[in-house]
Amino acid sequence: MDTTLPGSERAPGPVRLPDPRRPRATLWTLRVLLTLHVLAVLAQPLLAGLYLSGDVDAIAVHGAVGSALAALGLVLIAAAAAFVLVGRGRWWVLPATVVLFLAEGLQVGLGYARQLNLHVPLGVLVVTVSILLAAWVWTPAARRGRR
Repeated sequence: MDTTLPGSERAPGPVRLPDPRRPRATLWTLRVLLTLHVLAVLAQPLLAGLYLSGDVDAIAVHGAVGSALAALGLVLIAAAAAFVLVGRGRWWVLPATVVLFLAEGLQVGLGYARQLNLHVPLGVLVVTVSILLAAWVWTPAARRGRR
């Protein structure tokens, strides 16, 4: 009696696990997007300062960059979702990017409404969180996936 299962002669070789020292593509995507994001976020206080020092055209650029940050925030959420779900990255990254996107949307609205008493402190918070996220994504801890 033959106990060989049909198709077993085509059994795959040893399973290769991903190299934990090599960052996943989803992590690299997140790194690039967060780096671009933090550069745009850091430009915002500089543009506001130029406006306050007399360069009236800087406020138009400040508004355009703010609107672009909102659009980039949506792409960042998609990249964070891929990092968490496909790349098995840290789960907290996705809600952090969603909260950052919502804060930036509120920031844009407050800016256009000229509510500077809320716009400025929220801007400081957005800059701080953006820097922390962008710094974290380049650390070795970002490479370590969920267990």
